[in-house]
Amino acid sequence: MKKVTVSTILKKKKAKEKITMVTAYDYPMAVLADQAGIDLILVGDSVGMTVLGYDTTVQVTMEDMIHHTKAVASGGKTPLIVADLPFLSYHTLEDGLRNAGRLLQEGGAQAVKLEGGKEVANTVEQIVAAGIPVMGHLGFTPQSVHKFGGFYFQGKSSQGAVELVEGARALEAAGAFAVVLELVPWEVAEKVTEILTIPTIGIGSGPACDGQVQVFHDLFGLAGNFKPRHAKEYAKVGEAILDGLRTYVREVKEGIFPTEENTRRMDETELVAFKRLLEK
Repeated sequence: MKKVTVSTILKKKKAKEKITMVTAYDYPMAVLADQAGIDLILVGDSVGMTVLGYDTTVQVTMEDMIHHTKAVASGGKTPLIVADLPFLSYHTLEDGLRNAGRLLQEGGAQAVKLEGGKEVANTVEQIVAAGIPVMGHLGFTPQSVHKFGGFYFQGKSSQGAVELVEGARALEAAGAFAVVLELVPWEVAEKVTEILTIPTIGIGSGPACDGQVQVFHDLFGLAGNFKPRHAKEYAKVGEAILDGLRTYVREVKEGIFPTEENTRRMDETELVAFKRLLEK
């Protein structure tokens, strides 16, 4: 398959072809996403909650993001690799530009994503001017979870919806090539998608968006009992792994595993020599 680029994504919007995006945090996940024909892989700061065991994404560092982006970039050859700029890594224009560059130079990403609307427009403009593609993120922005007081839908009021539209327009004007809309009412996401000339990628925001993004772990039952409303479980991989681990524990304890086919024996001549040497 041909490498997906920013140009590819923009053409899909014009052609009204749906865009697929999934998170990935390591080499095996990226390889599977690549083989499945996913358009974009997001190395999300959600790695903090899904892989590192953090309560929120706020604790994720640049070092975390670079580490996981490198692994994903090694496995995802065809999809466009987008990496999140973590909390406070773009608080100033200088920080944003430097850290975006690090995700490309050290991590191997081909684009970066940051959260916010009008308030980050100048940062987006500066990063894009440096030749780094930027994806925006509006609606529920996880790095602001403490401000929101939880994982709640955004843009539910008329005023809130208007502010969201204005934020989307500001991101487009600043040069963003796409915008993630997370936990936004269906009608608002539809209107934003209609207004923008750049693609919208929805998560929990309805089918009218130009594309969809989902967290890898949510798709395959790898998040334990956590089952967000916006996700759909396409395979119960978590249950299969748990069943397999329980069988493994039982077979080891009962002496069923390993067997002859799981190891190898020493050459008989060498075994005799070995025993003689031990006797000496």
